[in-house]
Amino acid sequence: MSDRERTSDGVPVPILMYHQVAHEPSDETRGLSVSPGQFAEQMELLAEHRCTPLTTAELAGIWRGGGRVLPDRPVLITFDDGYEGVHRHALPVLAKHGFASTLFVSTGWLKGAHDTGRGLDTMLDWDQVRALAGQGVEIGGHSHTHPQLDQLPDDDLEFELRECREIVAQELGGPPVSFAYPYGHSDRRVRQAVRTAGYAQSLAVGNGLARRRQGPYALQRVTVRRSTGAAEFERLIEGRAIGRTFARDRALTKGYAVVRRARQVRRKAARTRV
Repeated sequence: MSDRERTSDGVPVPILMYHQVAHEPSDETRGLSVSPGQFAEQMELLAEHRCTPLTTAELAGIWRGGGRVLPDRPVLITFDDGYEGVHRHALPVLAKHGFASTLFVSTGWLKGAHDTGRGLDTMLDWDQVRALAGQGVEIGGHSHTHPQLDQLPDDDLEFELRECREIVAQELGGPPVSFAYPYGHSDRRVRQAVRTAGYAQSLAVGNGLARRRQGPYALQRVTVRRSTGAAEFERLIEGRAIGRTFARDRALTKGYAVVRRARQVRRKAARTRV
């Protein structure tokens, strides 16, 4: 494969989206959780398939033409929200394999001075986040309170992005450069706000493979759930049958997008009347 091919749209990349890693997740996180044994098995499969995990910043940098080329079998391992199981259960497995990963934190959900008390399960504290960063995990932003960003007025949207970035910078000594949209929702206004806030790239969901042509602020991911078996996981990392696997998710996403747009129109109309 030539260098040109390795940085082209012809090389789709599976970006795996995890949330909680726990033996007994809360009811709110159960569907989007995996067990520690399941996670370890999935990382073994990545190793057996000779996959090369990258951070979000690394992939975006390669696709911007930063001088590096995509390795063979690239993949991203990402975690959303900031659950304690990422430190307790996932980090040792990632360290065993030497795998890069990205954790997107909702700063108002983490334990500590900025905690809003709205976390859905046992959350990380900042010492644990620093430990993850010290082991090479990229720490990205995921907003402050995890709202649907495309439903917020401009001032609230700006606050969510700025507050998250400033808190991460305060706690870790440098601002995050990558972002993931809560619930995967974004529109042109949100993507522009993320860029203006200083993030260099951002991940959506979409349940499709990431491609360079999606642009740095709309890269798609595939969801890994408790129901994701070994055979399905292998298909995900090989990029096979993605459409069939997530057909129901995509149908629901399209339907909900119509609902969100209608809500936006109503909110704009109400603000105009005021």
